[in-house]
Amino acid sequence: MTHGRVIAAPRLAPTQLAPENRILGSLYARNIRSVFARGLKATWGSNYAVMISGFVEPVLYLVAMGIGLGSLIGTVAGPGGQEIGYANYIAPALLAVSAMNGAVYDSTMNVFFKLNYAKLYEGMLATSLGPLDVALGEILLALLRGAMYATGFTAVMAAMGLITSPWALLMIPAAVVVAFGFASFGMAITSYMKTFQQLDWVGFVMLPMFLFSATFYPLSVYPQGIQWVIQALPLWHGVEMMRQLSMGLIDWSTAGHLLYFIVMIALGLVVTTRRLRALFLK
Repeated sequence: MTHGRVIAAPRLAPTQLAPENRILGSLYARNIRSVFARGLKATWGSNYAVMISGFVEPVLYLVAMGIGLGSLIGTVAGPGGQEIGYANYIAPALLAVSAMNGAVYDSTMNVFFKLNYAKLYEGMLATSLGPLDVALGEILLALLRGAMYATGFTAVMAAMGLITSPWALLMIPAAVVVAFGFASFGMAITSYMKTFQQLDWVGFVMLPMFLFSATFYPLSVYPQGIQWVIQALPLWHGVEMMRQLSMGLIDWSTAGHLLYFIVMIALGLVVTTRRLRALFLK
């Protein structure tokens, strides 16, 4: 009160709500865009060459294996037992691989440096931002990269005549879902890493998953026990979902593959949020 007048307290913007007035308390300040905008500016200014290389790699695989090796193989059994060209068989799988690679890079090596060396998240969480804002902002960066890869790779497939159904356009949002699953899980795992040597385990897991997830040959070539292990891997679900969408053969198994990634996304977000809170909001 000043000279008989009551001065009203300034009204806080939605992104400045006190923790006790937020829906998720101190976990979420509804300001994901700040984390996303900062990361986008930093990536575009220094890492654009790395982003381009992540797109080129699966395209080279498609040309070398789909056209080169494919001319020797001929046709293979696709979804529903339909005979398709070898390039048509591996192209959707490589799209899933492309989405995985982009998401994993952004959510592991990139996040590891910010977490342990740049101390970026520590500074962010010293502001009004919550750990869920940080997690979702970083994951959205990985999703943007996955969407760019998926769009570009689908355009390459169309130019090569490998798009045979209008349903194939759904591979782009499906690739974003695949990227979301790998990004959320990758960031959760990275939050436990302390040394660069531990990052080698990421490549140690990704390479066999890439080679054995029915990317280049059918699951049926493996013994039954190995098939069960492969079917538990996330990339296999991404590969199968992409193949079904590319052919327009959508059934309940497609929904099952999608549900797998929804669960993966939820688990990754929960673990990442709890880890950031435990590390920086003690």
